[in-house]
Parts: sequence; structure tokens; C-alpha cells
Amino acid sequence: MNRFDLTPYRRSTVGFDRIFDLLENNTRSAGGGDNYPPFNIERRSEDAYRITLAVAGFAPRDLDITAQQNLLTVQGRKRDEEADGEMLHLGIANRGFERRFELADYVRVENADLKDGLLVIDLVREVPEAMKPKKIAIGGHTLNVVSDEKDVGQAAA
Repeated sequence: MNRFDLTPYRRSTVGFDRIFDLLENNTRSAGGGDNYPPFNIERRSEDAYRITLAVAGFAPRDLDITAQQNLLTVQGRKRDEEADGEMLHLGIANRGFERRFELADYVRVENADLKDGLLVIDLVREVPEAMKPKKIAIGGHTLNVVSDEKDVGQAAA
């Protein structure tokens, strides 16, 4: 097992404990983790993300999505359903699952949709205005940072 030692970084940083813990836990669980159900994580824009899970055979009533601070949990519980006939081969996964996703600060679930066996969860990062970078001018006045060209034109007008 390859293990990256984060000790030197822990000694020279303050307030990054959560990041180091996430990295260490992820490397520990990556070795023999369950890959069911398969999923994709997509960055749709600077502050928008999408998680897509392949949950064929699950109905909306079988799925539970829970978002709490910095953690998104998706659980699937298959209900026992009686087949119309005698089952000769059972090859479609019929088991429950729990998939956890660590979320950055200020990331929230915008919506979730189930279509064609794919559970799509859209996430948005909304940084509070107080947390956004600000320029401090000499003399102590605070100025907001101008982020794109159309704002520059409006600020100059």
C-alpha cells in the first residue's frame, strides 16, 4: 500500500486538519472499497457540480438523499418484490447501498432527479458575500473585487 506521509505539512500549517483527515481517510478506504453503484462527478461550471449514480432498478421511494454540513449521503434500499414467475437466474444487483460524498464548505444540493436508471444530483457552491475576497485600499477603505469584464465596464460608468 502506498501511503503519503502528511506529517510535515501538518507541522507547518494551521486550520487544515479537516483536509488532511479527508486525504488520509480516502487513501485508507480506497484499497478495498465497494464500487457499487458506479457514479460520475462532473464540474459543470466554476460553482456548479453534478453527481450521477447508476441506480437501475431503484424507484424514487427506494432512495434516500441526505445532505448535512459537508456530507452528502445517498442510500438505496431494495424492497423485496415478488416475481410473477419462478426466477431462474438473478444477475441484476438487488442489494442496498450507501454512498457518501464529502462536500466543500458552502456547497449545497440544488436538486435531484431520477430518470432512465440514473440518479442525478446537482450541487452549487454559494460563498457568502462576507467570505468573498475584498481589496483593501490604502487609507482603510474596503473595495469589492471586480471579477469579470462586464463588471469593470459598469464600475467605470
